[in-house]
Amino acid sequence: MKTQQQGRPAASRLSISIETSTTLNIRCIQTMTGESRIPCAPGLLPEAGASATLDKPQLRRTLKERRRAIDHATKLAWDDRIGARVLAWWHANPGAALAVYWPLAGEPDLRPAYAELADAGVRLALPVVLARDTALGFAEWVPGEPTVADSLGVAVPAELRMMDRPDALLVPCLGFDARGYRLGYGGGFYDRTLAPVPRPRTLGIAYSCQLAEFGIGEYDIPLDEIVTELE
Repeated sequence: MKTQQQGRPAASRLSISIETSTTLNIRCIQTMTGESRIPCAPGLLPEAGASATLDKPQLRRTLKERRRAIDHATKLAWDDRIGARVLAWWHANPGAALAVYWPLAGEPDLRPAYAELADAGVRLALPVVLARDTALGFAEWVPGEPTVADSLGVAVPAELRMMDRPDALLVPCLGFDARGYRLGYGGGFYDRTLAPVPRPRTLGIAYSCQLAEFGIGEYDIPLDEIVTELE
């Protein structure tokens, strides 16, 4: 089982430690430590260090329910925190272009941060599903430009100005684990997108309550960093 990206030391990814049986501290590279503001409900997610008992379809349903349970005001505050951390991450090591994502089904909404990046001259792109079982394409996008829903219901620019894969990607996570692996919706689009080398820099985006344990496959690729609302 491959657990480390080529050329990227394991120390540069998410690490986890348990200080008590009930307190879970997550450390995302150089920035975030703290306690989950939504405690794990008994029987929903495997405890850290325990065997994963939920299969992936069950786990996906549980994680979606957990995300939907975040009240609106709390979500807005958490999204602001995550957006600030995305800006700090980008300004610490900017690149030529950044792939962002359009929020779906309760994912962190970072559009205010996207607008700030665009105002600073950052070239942004949205992912485009080209076909099943393929890597994502990317279309240049400026906040405020019109979008349309594709066949999967995902917003894409109304005018598709396709571009090469950006050198940095924001990757939304339905779930994530202590090693920096991501649980998505099951389509495999991001894993196929990240597979070709040289790989882009990746920043996973999630709420801390989406931390879980799950099995990984041969083609799963860990993200460089994952940020949540934790301080």
